[in-house]
Formats: sequence, C-alpha cells, structure tokens
Amino acid sequence: MTFAVIKTGGKQYKVAANDVIKIEKLEAEAGDIVTFDQVLMVGDTIGAPLVEGALVAAELVETKKQKTVIIFKKRRRHNSRRRNGHRQLLTTVRITEILTGGAKPTIKAAAKAEKTEAVAEEAPAKKAAPKAEATEATEAKAAPKKAAPKKAAATEDTAAEKPAKKAPAKKADKE
Repeated sequence: MTFAVIKTGGKQYKVAANDVIKIEKLEAEAGDIVTFDQVLMVGDTIGAPLVEGALVAAELVETKKQKTVIIFKKRRRHNSRRRNGHRQLLTTVRITEILTGGAKPTIKAAAKAEKTEAVAEEAPAKKAAPKAEATEATEAKAAPKKAAPKKAAATEDTAAEKPAKKAPAKKADKE
C-alpha cells in the first residue's frame, strides 16, 4: 500500500488511498474532485522539494465548522479579562488515488472535474445579466432624484410667504 505526503493549507498530511482527512477550507462543493499537486513524498521517492509528476486526487465530502475553541486571557490584579471563541472552517476529503509519472485522475474523477469547470464558466454569464438589469434600475431611480430639488425649492418659497409661528406666551403663576 503506497502512501504520499501532501502539503495544503500550510500543513503536511500523510495520506493513502481511501483515507478521510480534515484539512483547511477549500473553495469547492461536496462531491467535487480536488487534486493536490504539492506532493512532497510518494512511497520511497522523496521530492526536492516536490516529486515531479506526482498528483493526489481526492473527493470533497463536506465543509463545516470545527468545535469552538475558547480563548481566555486574564491579567491578574488588573481586573482585566477577555473571553473569545473561534470556529475554524474545515473541509473533509476522501483520498481516491495517488498518481505518479504525470498520470491524470481516472475517468470518473476527470468527468466530475470537467463538469465543475463547465458550471463555473456558465455561472459568470448568469451573473452578468442581473448586473445589466441593476444598472437600468439605477438609471430609472436617478430621474426622480433630479426632480426632488425642485420640490424643495417650492417648499422654501411657500415658507417665505407664510408668517413664522410664534411660541405661545407663558402664563404667569397665580399666587
């Protein structure tokens, strides 16, 4: 059974086929195929610093938050306490295969990878259309804003015509 040492998220992991590991968050969805090209070691072959043509393919299982880590700081005799929490985002991946010699992932893995690339290409086209509609909406909103100063000028003219209101006179206290 061969193993590999990969580097991702600033950390190194020793992996073998069908291993499930938790790593730093990756930008992908569940079921996507992820490839790690920073392979430091495969079996007895040690890279300098990376192994040429080595690749590790994995399937992304899920992305979720880790348990809360509590950070508590206290400075004695200063009445100073700080309590903070942190939940790291982790991605769980299942290693599908370890490839050497410039080999590509299997057909199943490659098909999923091509599918995700196609979806990624379609997504920007869909996002571009709402932006065009949004600019039209902002242009339509701009016209009423130009009319607003005219209304303000009209209210100033009417205010000049009307006499100013006086405060009611204070009543003298009866003793």
